[in-house]
Amino acid sequence: MMKSITFLLTLVSAASGFAPAAPRTFVRPATSLNMADIVDTAVAAGSFSTLAAALGAGGLVDTLKGPGPFTVFAPTDDAFAKLPDGTVESLLLPENKDKLVGILTYHVLSGEVMAATVVTMDGAKVPTVNGASITIGVKNGVVTVDGAKVVTTDIKTDNGVIHVIDSVIIPK
Repeated sequence: MMKSITFLLTLVSAASGFAPAAPRTFVRPATSLNMADIVDTAVAAGSFSTLAAALGAGGLVDTLKGPGPFTVFAPTDDAFAKLPDGTVESLLLPENKDKLVGILTYHVLSGEVMAATVVTMDGAKVPTVNGASITIGVKNGVVTVDGAKVVTTDIKTDNGVIHVIDSVIIPK
């Protein structure tokens, strides 16, 4: 009986010109019991493939999947695309691993710093995991980190928080 109904619906749909949509995957929102870590959250977002590749090349995936907590100022693929031609490809080479790790860890703070705290830190120099400090700016409600604009805040993960930035920040 079910096969007949399915066949009939298919015929009716085809005759009417209606094309069924492709199956959709629904993702259940994360809860405190089933959140993903920083790496898995970034990968699932779909706009951090360059960052994910860089974390892999730098050997930092396991670290950022660890207990944390961490705050990551995560540049999008578009942010990496703003770098001069050939920069990303060069950084991903094994002989440039130390430089890559230095840049990536410059985007990471130890501890969880939510946006409500960041907006109170105008002018603050905050130490990163790589040892150098970033400068937080807050002007007219816009937060910057070493000049990179924070475009999305407080993406909570089970081992910290991600704030999305529009540029790759480079240690001085």
